[in-house]
Amino acid sequence: MSAMFSTLKAGLQYSRDWPVVPQLNAVFPENKIIRMTVFAQKTLPVVAVVGALVQFNQLGTDQLPLILTMMLFILSMPFQGWYWLGKRAQTELPPGLSSWYGEIRQKMQAQGLQTQNPQHKLRYSDLALLLKQAFGQLDKTFLRDWL
Repeated sequence: MSAMFSTLKAGLQYSRDWPVVPQLNAVFPENKIIRMTVFAQKTLPVVAVVGALVQFNQLGTDQLPLILTMMLFILSMPFQGWYWLGKRAQTELPPGLSSWYGEIRQKMQAQGLQTQNPQHKLRYSDLALLLKQAFGQLDKTFLRDWL
């Protein structure tokens, strides 16, 4: 149970660290997952309550277990997004993305910016932090060479 909560927490942090910029849409699914998860977090509680009220009104107390199950399923959908993001954050980068990480890091250091040098194998969470820093401190054209 603790591993699941740590994965959810990592997913929430990863969604905060990942730069949601249009340039990354073609390469990474994170932008879509983050947007859908945030949208679901805002709208699905209302959908669950309205759906439960309508079902309760139409079906009565006989179907209360089914209504509660439906509500719990709808309310769990944002957690599925955070869980996926948490698993993704902990996944090691493939060799191609690892070299891309190194190129971006070298370009940032060449411009005098301080970057972290992770002592472990690179993960998507490390890439998110580097891209967030790069989009915040470099000009907007720095990705043209790589995308």
